[in-house]
Amino acid sequence: MRLNLANSLTLVRIVAIPLFAACFYLPWPWARPTAAILFVLAALTDLLDGYVARRFNQTTAFGAFLDPVADKLIVATALVLLVQADPRLSLTLVAAIIIGREITVSALREWMASIGDRTSVAVSFIGKVKTTLQMTGLSLMIWQQPLGALETYPLGLLLLLVAAGLTMWSMWVYLRAAWPALSRSA
Repeated sequence: MRLNLANSLTLVRIVAIPLFAACFYLPWPWARPTAAILFVLAALTDLLDGYVARRFNQTTAFGAFLDPVADKLIVATALVLLVQADPRLSLTLVAAIIIGREITVSALREWMASIGDRTSVAVSFIGKVKTTLQMTGLSLMIWQQPLGALETYPLGLLLLLVAAGLTMWSMWVYLRAAWPALSRSA
């Protein structure tokens, strides 16, 4: 298989994860902002790879598989790093909700696809809003340092809490849509 530009951008997002994690732990004052910049750049590749794939007709089965995997890997990594750095119950619960939802919805989509009904659990507008809030919140929390008078970490946590609420809502929407198939007798 030859890699196209869209799939290469997705792979860049995965390759960026160890670099992002290493920067997060560097003992330098600019380590967290650097990690945040890497996280934001990786998140932007998610927008860019989808655009490139659609615009230049580069959609592939490999890309359709890899793109959501890359998203989940970088978000889960960011959440684990943040919980390790700030092990408060509120952040731990938010991380568990977000990671748990991703596992649940991924399994649900896989199962629905196996029975030929994947469209019932396609990505929704709620999911896109959730992702935007989640990525913005995570970026601000990773940055950690104030930007002028703006305290980034508390604002990021607030956005992440809202994203966690939307996470639960979108999971409920997906489960409700799949319920007829889930509740059928085998």
